[in-house]
Amino acid sequence: MQIDILTLFPESVDAMLNVSILGRAQERGYIAIRTHQIRAYTTNKQMQVDDYPYGGGRGAVMQADPLFRCWEHVVNTYGPGRTIFMSPCGRTFTQSVARELKAQYDHLILVCGHYEGIDQRFIDACVDEELSMGDFVLTGGEIPAMAVADAVCRMVPGVLPDAECFEEESHWDGLLEYPQYSRPAVWHDRAVPEILLSGDHAKVAAWRKKESYKRTMTRRPDLFANFDESKLTTKVERKILAQAKEEFAAEQAETSTEPEE
Repeated sequence: MQIDILTLFPESVDAMLNVSILGRAQERGYIAIRTHQIRAYTTNKQMQVDDYPYGGGRGAVMQADPLFRCWEHVVNTYGPGRTIFMSPCGRTFTQSVARELKAQYDHLILVCGHYEGIDQRFIDACVDEELSMGDFVLTGGEIPAMAVADAVCRMVPGVLPDAECFEEESHWDGLLEYPQYSRPAVWHDRAVPEILLSGDHAKVAAWRKKESYKRTMTRRPDLFANFDESKLTTKVERKILAQAKEEFAAEQAETSTEPEE
């Protein structure tokens, strides 16, 4: 997987994506993440990349030409790729979108805007799609670009020890991940659930699945509403879901009857 990031702040992006898991994955050749300073592709002495917007208004707009020159260099040097502009106007980035990008493309070009945005003509000419992190606005596209790069690259074979490292996490199958615990067994009078200390792997797996269902029902009922129960093909799987629903209902009932302080 190759990812090229067009940005005004390559040092900030490099500081995050060249360390830890992704840094080691790059050293081992599983992925390649490159940053490109857009200012290096200006044609003026001031290395200016923005100007006032036509039609008036506050702020400035990133000009099309420096962006295009930077994008063209990437395409000519590393080959064409899926060009994505990080924008609050795009479709919302989710785990399913990350899986889609990883499965369909081996080269992503991520464009980071700033100021009031970028010239629409560059978007029309070069951008394949726009992605948003959600219904909020940031000062620039670097944080979203890093999020996309991280979410996609961690699924590349070799980046993590095995697929189980991400396939059991939140959102992979439309559910939230179960609670996690580590040593010590008792911390501040709070004990780890006994079943996790039992050594019975089947029971641990069933408990984790049940807790995943309950956590999703509690925190993200919108996700659970879209969960496809027809995927549960065994009696054991259906029993775990039934138990989760029963326990969730009991906990909700108990909460609703607790006296107010």
